[in-house]
Amino acid sequence: MPEADQPAPTADAVTLDDVRHAAEALSGVIEHTPLTLSRTLSDITGAHVYLKFENLQYTGSFKGRGARNRLLAVEPGRGVVAMSAGNHAQGVAHHGALLGLPTTIVMPENTPFVKVARTRDLGAEVVLAGSDVMESAVRAREIAEERGLEFIHPFDDPVVIAGQGTVGLEMLDQEPGLDMIVAAVGGGGLAAGIAVAAGGHDGPVEVIGVQTERYPSMADRLAGRASTALRGSTVADGIAVSEPGHVTTPILQAHAVDVLVVPEAAIEQAIAMLLEIEKTVVEGAGAAGLAALMTYPERFAGKRVGLVLCGGNIDPRTLAVVALRGLAVQGRLNRIRVELDDTPGGLALVSEVVAREAANVVEVGHDGLGSTGARSTVLELRIDTLDADHAGRVLDAIRAEGLNADLVDW
Repeated sequence: MPEADQPAPTADAVTLDDVRHAAEALSGVIEHTPLTLSRTLSDITGAHVYLKFENLQYTGSFKGRGARNRLLAVEPGRGVVAMSAGNHAQGVAHHGALLGLPTTIVMPENTPFVKVARTRDLGAEVVLAGSDVMESAVRAREIAEERGLEFIHPFDDPVVIAGQGTVGLEMLDQEPGLDMIVAAVGGGGLAAGIAVAAGGHDGPVEVIGVQTERYPSMADRLAGRASTALRGSTVADGIAVSEPGHVTTPILQAHAVDVLVVPEAAIEQAIAMLLEIEKTVVEGAGAAGLAALMTYPERFAGKRVGLVLCGGNIDPRTLAVVALRGLAVQGRLNRIRVELDDTPGGLALVSEVVAREAANVVEVGHDGLGSTGARSTVLELRIDTLDADHAGRVLDAIRAEGLNADLVDW
């Protein structure tokens, strides 16, 4: 029947038995990923932080769980079409190939190249259409109608949600004492599935969702307020969903799932921290949980908190930029602008001072036209330091030589 004529979704669209059956269906095919206590992140955040490494799945995210569970219900040999910003795409493509199902994926036009390439490498036909996944969905449904394909929704499908819920079952089996599970929210499929799984646990487990401030669609809906979306690009492109799920919403409401909103800067910082501290690569959505702990520390203080590192499919260039910006925020990578007489020995003097202060010059730029006088020149140094205090000492030492020097914002 047409979508508008379908009955309104209810909170029992996905049951605990559905999640358990999904776990059985996925056994031996989907990785049973580790859940480990991070002592360093626990010290930093004030909570007992357990990390669920879903970024270690073969396709780099949890999405293969729901995709596989849903594809098992497709008629053998029939083609399928899905829309995705990347992770659902790879899950559908990979498991479709394993099951002998031809796959077509519609992705937003701004999808990182690495996700497009990976999806094609897994055997799917990729169509780029729309500025976000909701616009991609329009084209995906058109293709489904034109070619007679089965449409596989990334989050608004009870069978997909049940597959995602197996993350929660695993976490509570690995660490039954968890007080909270924190997961990124785009359309809400992961959080909804985990909430159903947590609802059957012996002890109370609070499920917390996290969205970026640029796409807070589910947080707004659950709070009953008008959209506060900023839209635009986001480092958490995997959860850049402009409209929350209709199937997922009543599930989150019934299980009292609270959705927190975090700034882009917090997500970037969390990506950098997980890279440096845990030596693991996560995408923006995968870092959203840690961003929430840093943004709302009082909410999690003293609690045993499971963070779902839901994906690791980040564009390498984005990762490089985020890592460097993280060093800059910590005061470990700095730009110093020095104005000096345009005479021999000036650069050597500055280099000597930096070396004497045990800092390291990474890059030097020279601009004879950017100075305040015709006989002077400007050096822009990029230097490594231990922290912001160390950078300040280097700056003071340069100034002590009678030179005009300042830190430059990134």
